[in-house]
Amino acid sequence: MIMMIFDLDVLYLQTIINGGHVDKPVLQVLSTKKISAQGSSSDRYRLLLSDGIVSYSHAMLATQLNSLMESNEMDNLCIVRIEKYLCNTIQGDRRVMIVLDVSVLHRGEQVGSRIGNPQQYKPGSVDQNENKTPAQLPPEIPKQESGQSFIGTVADKQQKPNTNNPYQQKASNMGGGSNYTMKPSAGSGTPGGSTKVHSIASLTPYQNRWRIRARVTQKSNVRTWSNSRGEGKLFSITLTDESGEIRATGFNESVDKYYEMLEVNKIYYVSKASLKIANKQYNTVQNEYEMTFNPDTMIDPCDEDVDLPSVQFDFVKINELESKTPNSMIDLIGVVESCAEVSTVTGRQSGKEITKRDLQLVDQTGFVVNCTLWGTDAQSFNGSGNPVLAVKGAKLSDYGGRSVSVLAQSQMIVNPDVREAHMLRGWYDHDGKGMKFNSFQSEGGGARSGSTNWKTFAEMKSENVGADKAEYFTSKATIMYLKKENCMYQACPTEQCNKKVVDQGNGMYRCEKCNREFPNFKYRMMLSANLGDFSDNQWITCFHDSAEMVLGRNAEELGSLRESNESEFDQVFQEALFKSYVFQLRAKVETYNEESRLKTVCLNVAPVDFVEQGKRLAEEIKKLSAS
Repeated sequence: MIMMIFDLDVLYLQTIINGGHVDKPVLQVLSTKKISAQGSSSDRYRLLLSDGIVSYSHAMLATQLNSLMESNEMDNLCIVRIEKYLCNTIQGDRRVMIVLDVSVLHRGEQVGSRIGNPQQYKPGSVDQNENKTPAQLPPEIPKQESGQSFIGTVADKQQKPNTNNPYQQKASNMGGGSNYTMKPSAGSGTPGGSTKVHSIASLTPYQNRWRIRARVTQKSNVRTWSNSRGEGKLFSITLTDESGEIRATGFNESVDKYYEMLEVNKIYYVSKASLKIANKQYNTVQNEYEMTFNPDTMIDPCDEDVDLPSVQFDFVKINELESKTPNSMIDLIGVVESCAEVSTVTGRQSGKEITKRDLQLVDQTGFVVNCTLWGTDAQSFNGSGNPVLAVKGAKLSDYGGRSVSVLAQSQMIVNPDVREAHMLRGWYDHDGKGMKFNSFQSEGGGARSGSTNWKTFAEMKSENVGADKAEYFTSKATIMYLKKENCMYQACPTEQCNKKVVDQGNGMYRCEKCNREFPNFKYRMMLSANLGDFSDNQWITCFHDSAEMVLGRNAEELGSLRESNESEFDQVFQEALFKSYVFQLRAKVETYNEESRLKTVCLNVAPVDFVEQGKRLAEEIKKLSAS
């Protein structure tokens, strides 16, 4: 029993594999196979396709379509229309078909069986001179009507078509053949005529000869490195074509040879570079492989008029940042509300000074977020005129509630020519300039009543705050109890390192992180406090700045008191009890030794502004009265 959905006299796959083109062929997916590369976070799916006459297994689904497989929308035996594809030659004469866009016409569970009697295709296995006319299927197959069966008989091929059954009508009878065209495969028109262009999605480390045509959508600054094996310099770019993207890195001589030549948004031919499994710790590009330039690499500008994708953004609104996972990579766009002067910090690992600049980005959601630029980006950035800044691949941090950093591999564009930037420009010039913006953590140690999510401790517990992800909220609470034990520790005296030191017993203190010994140390606070409001109480952890604020003394003073006058040290803790503050808190359920518990950390603490509190409570009462 088979279903006559497409014409068994039409050689779709043979035409495609032999270098021709069929516009939107309708095929059956006989089976699929997930292919996972070691060290890669991106799976690929291999397809066994059939046109009813032959089947072909050298077909790959583009990674951006993986969701179709993961949701089981595209299952075995389903009928699909290939909206867009590429076909490239690798390893001699083997052709690989890359499916770039596809529509599922009928699920496999509806079809129920393979159509026709397809034989595995091998070049030359089907007589290309047979009197079989390639044809195009109609753009849309009619949907099954109620009570209509998908199943015909095995003799359908010999029977006269039933014109009353749309699934048994042949495409050639519908006039599709007149639309069929043959044209060269991608790349046959490249300079020289003999070198074909491969798609980025088809590249593997096992290919010897390939050539891609791609747009540079990201370019890093030149960075230097130094270790026990020597020192050098490097840069990286992201290359993009219609099938996907790949990261490419050049070292030393390649920096001198190609860095100035390669320009963002320009298109180039690239060949003879090395391919390897991508290191996802440093590479966020959606490709299981990455490219390295070597002495044999050839890069030539493309002067042809080619339509290739430019930088593609997936922007996250600023007020949505707290719902995103810290340390993830995001795309962000905002107006530069303020731009700080260039400053320097000391790198924790290198010990060298690093240049930085902090920006405040705002958008229509009414929120502001701190964005940090580093190195040459920080030095060269001009924030005058409140430009719109778009960043692809910024790193999200939970420092200060939420903040972002522009890394070396990030792509930063000032006043980009995209729809979101034009909308931001109009909004800011008309309304945004005079607005007061909410922050994830208030500036200067204060807490603004309208800037955060207010909750009581009872609400926090009843709503299971922090059960799935870290959540941020603000509470007005009173200090009920403070733990003096282990409230401070001896830390590394260097400015950027707060690692606990080990007393060597000889007047020296060793920091394992810095791998150095020091004749002194500094005190750091880590204070456990029990807070209470009218509804409930909660244990929280106050780190250095918050602990000093609660106790009203700095850590060095407290350390001296603990060593010289224990009764006065105790008195500091007694005087801190039963005072009320506004706390900005972060809650997250953590699991340790198979035991889960809610961990609540204080991000900021500020004295109660009773005028602001009164206004907030009045607004809450008004809302309750209205409801």
